[in-house]
Amino acid sequence: MQQDDLVHLTEEDPAVPLLDLEPVHRPIQAALKDAVVGVVESNRFIGGPEVEGFEREMAQYLGVEHAVGVSSGTDALIVSMMAMGIGPGHEVIVPSFTFFSTAGSVHRLGAVPIFCDIDPVTFNMDPAELERLITARTRAAVPVHLYGQVAEMKPIIEICRKRGVRVIEDAAQAIGAQYYESSAGSMGDVGCFSFFPSKNLGAMGDAGLVSTNDLELAEKIRLLRDHGATKRYYHDVVGGNFRIDALQAAVLRVKLPHLEACHEQRRANARAYVRGLADLQERGLIRLPVELPGRRHIFNQFVIRTQRRDELQDYLTSRRIGTAIYYPVPLHLQECFRDSAGPPPSLPHCEQAAREVLALPVFPGLTQIQRDKVIRCIREFLA
Repeated sequence: MQQDDLVHLTEEDPAVPLLDLEPVHRPIQAALKDAVVGVVESNRFIGGPEVEGFEREMAQYLGVEHAVGVSSGTDALIVSMMAMGIGPGHEVIVPSFTFFSTAGSVHRLGAVPIFCDIDPVTFNMDPAELERLITARTRAAVPVHLYGQVAEMKPIIEICRKRGVRVIEDAAQAIGAQYYESSAGSMGDVGCFSFFPSKNLGAMGDAGLVSTNDLELAEKIRLLRDHGATKRYYHDVVGGNFRIDALQAAVLRVKLPHLEACHEQRRANARAYVRGLADLQERGLIRLPVELPGRRHIFNQFVIRTQRRDELQDYLTSRRIGTAIYYPVPLHLQECFRDSAGPPPSLPHCEQAAREVLALPVFPGLTQIQRDKVIRCIREFLA
């Protein structure tokens, strides 16, 4: 796409935020208010019919037997590992290029996060590196479906099953993403989801969910999320307070039927970016996201790569275009892990990605004028 092909911005030059929730919430505002008022009037703020209904609807959407609402995506990871008995003396393999909670949850349970390099095309866990890192102490692997594209689950599951290692899908950014005929969160022992407000399906606060086809694990997670109590004040095990609020469940029930439309808007925005920036990739100035065959990428983030990342971000900021760096420091180089895991390993793909990635606005409701402004400004700077 050439500059002349873009919508002219001489009369209207809008700001472009990285994320704007108003276009998502405006059409369903009345239903959201009714849901909130309904919870207030019911006086059922913990558990109850909204939580039960949300769990049923999520299990159906994901194609799993069991869905357990929890208090956040981080708590989904923690309670899942607790249900698997992961603790001191155990190792859990995680990608180093991801959000902190993937490894932080392992550390909080006294286990050791073992950092794995990524595939440079998808940013997801490299199965060959995973296999190399498995030891007698490995209890689980946590493939992260980063930015909304599912990791290479077939080889990951085969490797882990062969070695007796559990698979915990970190699907915090990937609700509705698909790997051939399977949904993110339906292939491993468990799937862990976040409903942080910026996610494709976002609550009005923190909330999360664990999905599984394993009845025993589902029952353990339900027990652990409520302090390990089978009935009030009688505790079989030490759990935690990992319950989802009824208010958040009610809000998410309103938003769930609109999720597919939001996915398709994100995907349409991604296609427009690829069309508008393809020639810059051909010239080696930029690398665009790739949706692999058999995948459905839901673009929680649209992330480009360029060696001039910091300069480009400053330029876009000066043009009132929001961007973000997910993530500037790989986890194996974070200060908090330096003592617990020994000297940091060399993970060149993670380290290079951290120097080059930049997320662009891709939210539902992004207008053509806004989207074309992003394309025009990137072209002005790089071309």
